[in-house]
Amino acid sequence: MRPHALRHVLTHLITPLLMCIGMGLAYMGAFVTPEPNHLPVAVVGSGPEAKVLAQSVEDGAGGGLDVRTVATRADAVDLLESRGITGAYVSGDEAPEVVVATAASDMGAMAAEKVFTPLAEQRGVPLKVTDVATPVDDDPTGQGLFFLLIAVSIGSYASVAALGAAGAALPMRVRALLTLGVSVVVSGVGALLAGPVFHLAHHDLAGLWGMAWLYAAGILFVGVGLHTFLKRWTTLAMMVLFVMLNFTSSGGLFRPELQNGFFGTLHAFWNGAGFVEGARSLLYFEGDGLGRSVWTLVAWLLLGLLVTAVAALRERGGTAPASATLPKHAKPDERKAVSPVERGAEEGTEETVGV
Repeated sequence: MRPHALRHVLTHLITPLLMCIGMGLAYMGAFVTPEPNHLPVAVVGSGPEAKVLAQSVEDGAGGGLDVRTVATRADAVDLLESRGITGAYVSGDEAPEVVVATAASDMGAMAAEKVFTPLAEQRGVPLKVTDVATPVDDDPTGQGLFFLLIAVSIGSYASVAALGAAGAALPMRVRALLTLGVSVVVSGVGALLAGPVFHLAHHDLAGLWGMAWLYAAGILFVGVGLHTFLKRWTTLAMMVLFVMLNFTSSGGLFRPELQNGFFGTLHAFWNGAGFVEGARSLLYFEGDGLGRSVWTLVAWLLLGLLVTAVAALRERGGTAPASATLPKHAKPDERKAVSPVERGAEEGTEETVGV
């Protein structure tokens, strides 16, 4: 047995093992036990009875709910459409009603319905559920945008392996142009999936494509820039940034009100949340909140451009190219320069595990 060959294999197994641990911690920590965490709901009414009811519901949840009162049902609908609350309870004379917006979060709507069902049961009448913002028929749960996020994300971070490793022999300005082109292609594929193929977007497809481009370009430029510094560890970094922390905090399956504080905090500024919430705003809520989501995506793109610019300066500064590095175990007659193409092929093989 050749010890250096075994050591080489064991070293490269570190990345997939770390991915296994990270994915398990992230996905199970975010999705396995969803429960209300300051879930915002409302009780419709302005009198003392409404205030007492709201306080009793909040106290009974043990801190899992933030319950407020609103004067009218119309006010509650406005808050639902701006995603200020997840559900509202209307205590009618005949049948009580809970008003929800499943397009904002199907799971959140179900959680709100579950919160107020016991109140109707106490009165011995069924709870009426009214949905003021429903997803399109082709995406009944509203989770299609989350799976669109996954598709665009994979197309983006998987392309980093080719742009960073196989393209290592190219100047950074050429790689940057290729990155720009790839971002257009990946976002175009996303738009085709969302529109003609699966009909998630029945309108504003151009706007959705624009957000997909901002999202994809941000990931690609961050990855291509990081590759200069991290080399074969780039895939692990990309998985942490744009899978483990990104998918789990996007709000595509559970909004932050059904997750712990860590993922809820990330939701406020992570790029996946910017894309998902922006798409919801565009497709279901007449653009309400769209500006904030777009600026989130723009900020990530600017970060990517900054990282790429720093990487270009690093490469231009005359650092020793990776192609000059020779294996320590090489015999004297085997010590020859490794071309950038050969080096890139090896790194690309190592990074493919991240896909």
